[in-house]
Amino acid sequence: MPVKVSVIVPVYNPGIYIEDCIASLQRQSLPPEEYEVIFVDDGSTDETPARLDALAAEDPRMKVIHQENSGWSGKPRNVGIEASRGEFVMFVDNDDYLGDEALERMYDYGVANGADVVVGKMAGKGRGVPVELFRRNHPRATVENAPLIDSLTPHKMFRRAFLDRIGLRFPEGRRRLEDHVFIAEAYLRAENVSVLSDYVCYYHLRREDGSNAGFERFDPVGYFKNLREALDVVERYTEPGPVRDNLFRRWLRVEMVERLRARRLLKLPDDYRRELFAEIHEVVVERFGPGVAAGLQPTQQVVAALTAADRYDDVVAFAQWEAGVAPKAAPGHVEWRDGSLSVGFTAEYTSGGEPMTFPADAEATPLDDAPKDVSEAVEWVAAQTAARFGQATADLLLRERSSAAQYFQPVRFTRETVPVGDGEEVRLVLRATATVDPADLPKDGVWDALVRVKLGGWTKECRLGPAAPRESRPTPDVGVVGGRPVLPYWTHPHGNLSLDLGVRGKRLGLGRVQQSGVTVSGDRVRALLPVYVPGETDVRLRFVSAQQISEAPGTLSPAADGTGAVLVASLPSESLPRGVWRVALCLAPDAARPPYTGLPFALRSAGGRVQVAPVPQPGLALRVARRARRVVGTVRRKVSRIRIGGQ
Repeated sequence: MPVKVSVIVPVYNPGIYIEDCIASLQRQSLPPEEYEVIFVDDGSTDETPARLDALAAEDPRMKVIHQENSGWSGKPRNVGIEASRGEFVMFVDNDDYLGDEALERMYDYGVANGADVVVGKMAGKGRGVPVELFRRNHPRATVENAPLIDSLTPHKMFRRAFLDRIGLRFPEGRRRLEDHVFIAEAYLRAENVSVLSDYVCYYHLRREDGSNAGFERFDPVGYFKNLREALDVVERYTEPGPVRDNLFRRWLRVEMVERLRARRLLKLPDDYRRELFAEIHEVVVERFGPGVAAGLQPTQQVVAALTAADRYDDVVAFAQWEAGVAPKAAPGHVEWRDGSLSVGFTAEYTSGGEPMTFPADAEATPLDDAPKDVSEAVEWVAAQTAARFGQATADLLLRERSSAAQYFQPVRFTRETVPVGDGEEVRLVLRATATVDPADLPKDGVWDALVRVKLGGWTKECRLGPAAPRESRPTPDVGVVGGRPVLPYWTHPHGNLSLDLGVRGKRLGLGRVQQSGVTVSGDRVRALLPVYVPGETDVRLRFVSAQQISEAPGTLSPAADGTGAVLVASLPSESLPRGVWRVALCLAPDAARPPYTGLPFALRSAGGRVQVAPVPQPGLALRVARRARRVVGTVRRKVSRIRIGGQ
């Protein structure tokens, strides 16, 4: 059978970090005979070569090529291309990993849309990835209708015939930004580029030891020499004008201006900062016309203008001011509505911890020359931010804590100017309501709520919180939506909003059920539970005595007064034999391993009658044994921490 995808993995001393990569490649949903993995070992000196040889010996999908060290990833990727047999090739770094369905989804999407390049949604664990590019699917994307240029890493799928037809390969040798040169030409020469955004295909990781090649401090002279090669590609395949300016703006913004802003600049040693600034200044003056910087956001325009004017000290001073600017998102209502979670919040920017203020009657004016000093720069930024308030936006994203996968949620918002003092200044506040449908989230786990605010020259994210004082926080009940329990809660101690999907045990809050709200009539038990359900929902009950376990189906329906849900369940068909029966509830009966949670009441069966009763307490001996186990466990954990600390 023809190979659909060849995965190419350049490898150099990854150590244990390659194991997640290998595991994800072996888990792919694409049939085993339809893909291959080519590891190109670039002269590793650790145990990786032997590990890969053993892997290839046991798994026919895996192939290994060993070569002398070439200095960077360009040559290993090229070697992998030449050895590949697939219709498409996919590049993966040895310390990253793929979603289990990545190859199948990206291949099918690429074929369906006739794509030469397929860009799969990325999640960044400890490192940044594009956000706006993956807001929605783009079956036919170009550098003009989508922010493709935001994604210049090689972790994409390419039609092999396309690469051969245009003769595209990676620059080789000890150099940086070889991926920028390759990807820029691919975007500009492809007949079609497709962006798949509804599934996380690629997980981009920062190692715990911080040794990823991309995080190493670089030599500014060599780095910006290589950057010019990417600019050369753009000049070769575009005409002077808005499209070229927009593409150049990406390098000015990301590789230059953003390196000279706020804490990112201030944390660098002064001698390195000066060297970096000097190289950036040279490229800005040499390569970028006025149309490039003019399309930046106000704060970025200021940094670009000061850089072009060779004013290093003012760039540092402006960075010191910007370092105090941060977004703040305050939660409002959090409640279940029509099967979804409605989340209200306000968002604005702060400076030094206090709400920022702006001129009330500002007008938009171009930045014709560099500001004469930092005070004038700050004043101009404030005026432009207020004048552009009509373009400000607020988004709510949910980010899965273990994988960093994130998804935009539908949001409605309004913009409000709040007068301050005598009215000559205002606060710029965004008031928003997001609608979260847990059924749209792809996996169980903890999902953190983040607010993304675009205002003036800033696009920043922050957690949604902290909420009001604990006693007045909105705390909706656990909901059962899309066949699984979902708990909105406030983190401790920070008070930020998170959702726990697939929650079980005590966190469900079923311990609050009142025995007075439970009745038994005939062969049915009825109880009022602190649970939200959008409509009648199937559940299951388990009845446990000292000798027997029985189960029975049940339903949850919204309570008439809108608070909680009414549980109605049949008692076991054989009726409950004499004795006391503990009761447990399963809110997700269709799960692979249905989880049961104990309810704070029991049923006592005697003489053909069933009555509600308290849960029987364990005897003295059992209580003592449980306490002893807890004490022993605590001691063992403390001893373990002491031993680890002593090492």
